[in-house]
Amino acid sequence: MMKKSLFILLVGLMAIVLVACSGKKSGSDSEGATDTVVVGDDIKGATELSFWTFVSLHMEFFEDAAKRWNEANPDRPIKLKAETYPYDQMHNNLLLALQSGKGAPDISDIEISRFPNYLQGEPQLLPMNQFVDPEIDNFVKARLEIYSKDGQYYGMPTHVGASVMYYNKEIMDEAGVDIDSIKTWDDYVEAGKQVVAKTGKMMANVPTGDYIPMWAMISQQGSDWFDENGDVTVDSPENIKALQFLHDLVYVHKIAELTPGGQPHAEEYYAYMNDGGAASISMPLWYMGRFLDYMPDLKNKIVIRPMPAWEPGGFRSAGMGGTGTVVTNQTKHADLAKEFLAFAKLSREANIQLWTVLGFDPPRWDVWESDEVKQDNKFYQYFGNDIFDTLLEIRDEINPVHITAQTPEVQNEINTVTFDSVLRQQTQTAEEALKEAADKIRSNKQ
Repeated sequence: MMKKSLFILLVGLMAIVLVACSGKKSGSDSEGATDTVVVGDDIKGATELSFWTFVSLHMEFFEDAAKRWNEANPDRPIKLKAETYPYDQMHNNLLLALQSGKGAPDISDIEISRFPNYLQGEPQLLPMNQFVDPEIDNFVKARLEIYSKDGQYYGMPTHVGASVMYYNKEIMDEAGVDIDSIKTWDDYVEAGKQVVAKTGKMMANVPTGDYIPMWAMISQQGSDWFDENGDVTVDSPENIKALQFLHDLVYVHKIAELTPGGQPHAEEYYAYMNDGGAASISMPLWYMGRFLDYMPDLKNKIVIRPMPAWEPGGFRSAGMGGTGTVVTNQTKHADLAKEFLAFAKLSREANIQLWTVLGFDPPRWDVWESDEVKQDNKFYQYFGNDIFDTLLEIRDEINPVHITAQTPEVQNEINTVTFDSVLRQQTQTAEEALKEAADKIRSNKQ
C-alpha cells in the first residue's frame, strides 16, 4: 500500500513539475493545448462538454461526431470543446485531476499503455455498460475487455488494430510465390528463401526498436507479457519461441535483415521500403496510413493478407495499440456525456466514420460488410478492394492483451536491452535475454 501511495504521489509531483516548467496549469481550459476546436458555440442553450486528446486527428473525428449529434438531437445540443495536448502532459494532468477531484474534462482519450493507471483502486471513470451490453455481440470483444475492470466497461475503443501482413506483390510475383499459399510461419520461411534466391531482395525486416511485431506474434499463440492476473510472463515459452524465430529469420534462414532505422516508423525504413527493399512487413491495419504518407511509390503493389499462423488452424492476427475514450466522474452532465460518447464511438454510424474519417479498422465488425465502408477511397486505391475481406477472415482470431502499469517498462526493456543483446549483438539467446528481462520487471513490480 505504501509503494502504491508513493507511486501516486510521484505521478502527481511529476505532473505538477511538468505544468510548472511549461508555464501551464492543469484544468479544462485551453492553456497548454496545441490545438482547440469548438463545435456548437453558435447554438443557443447548448450544453458544454470538454474533451481532451493527445492526437490531433482524433479531434477531427469528434468534431464530426458533435456535428452529427447536434443534427440528430436538436432538442439536446452540445457545445463540444475539444483540446489536444502533448502525450505526457495530457495523461499526467488527467491523472492528477482525477486524483485531486477537480480539473478533469467531461470526456478524454487515454492511450492503451497508460489505461491501467486509471483503473487502480476505485476508477474515477464512469462505466458504459448500459450502452455496451446491448451492442457487445457486434464488437470484437477483446478490444472492449482491454479497457474494463470487474465487468465494467470504461473505455470505448478507437480501432481493432488488427495485425496483418503487407506483401509487395511485385516482388512476390517476380519470385514466383503465390501469396495466398502462405498459411503458416513455416510457409513464410520457405517463401522467403524463394524470394531471396529469385530476386535478391529480403523477405522481411526485423525491428530492433519496436516490440509490436513481436507482441503480435506472441499474442497469436495465446501468450502475452502478463497473464490475466497481472503476473509477468515475459519469459514464457511462447515468447521465447517468437524472439528466437525473429533471430533465426536474420541469422539462420537469412531471409531478413535488421530494420533500417531500427523500427518501421523510421525515415530510413520508409525510404528503404519505398525503393522495394523487402517483400513484406507485419504491422496493424492502422499502418496503412504510413504507406500512403511515406511510401507512395508502392501504390498498387502492396496487398493485405492475414498473418501466417504458428500452426495450421492457429490464429492469424492480434490486436495491437489503441486508445480508450472515457467519461470522467467529474462531469456535471453524466447522462449526456455518456450518451454522446456512445453515439460517437459505439453506434453503427460512428464505426463507419472511424473508417471514413480516420482510416481505422472499426471495432464494431458488423460494419465491415456494409456498403458504406466499401465506397471508394484512398485506401482502396492504394491497397485494392479486399481490405475488409481480410478483416472478416480474422475477426474471431484476435486474443485480448493484458495491459498493466508495467507495460511501458516492458516496452522499454524489450526495445532497448533485449533486442540489442539478441538481435544486434547476439550476446544472449532469446531464452537468456527474456528471463533476464522478466526477472528485472518482477523485481520492480509494485
